[in-house]
Amino acid sequence: MSVDELKQCLHREVIGQENKPFSWGKAIHSAYKKPKKRYVFWWRLANFLYLSNRRYRQKLAKRINRNLFFKYNTEIELGTQIGAGLTIGHQAGIVISRRCTIGENFTVRQNTTIGLKSDNSNTITIGNNVNIGANSCIISEHIVIGDNVTIGAGAFVNHDIPANSTYHSVNQFCIRPKE
Repeated sequence: MSVDELKQCLHREVIGQENKPFSWGKAIHSAYKKPKKRYVFWWRLANFLYLSNRRYRQKLAKRINRNLFFKYNTEIELGTQIGAGLTIGHQAGIVISRRCTIGENFTVRQNTTIGLKSDNSNTITIGNNVNIGANSCIISEHIVIGDNVTIGAGAFVNHDIPANSTYHSVNQFCIRPKE
């Protein structure tokens, strides 16, 4: 990730005024004034430092990410590739594996897990404009979710989802009245 990509992400996700030029002062001020933007600001900065492949920067990045986890109960692992436009509905109980490649305009809500069954060379690929509802779980060995996909609340995903679709799980464990 380059400095320009970091600025683009912060400009879009934290400042929000894309018609005005980027400045670090605006980014810091916006992160300070808008509590919902703080996590994204600090995670983007930590991920940038981690991807720089310099040992002292990676150590600082890990420390920032650990503090973010304890404060917000959200763990987006360092090294995760997420395009500009990350939106987190509520920072509670979100876990995203570093083996994920996620496109632009990604929205995720509370208590969502995106991960692999085993931590090896497999990956999860999520396209652009994907919206994931609360309490969802995306776990598989290798999975591809296309562009413009909406995943409903409480969904369990363990297979590919084609582009331009809506996905929800059918509740198999519903309570039925006695006959």
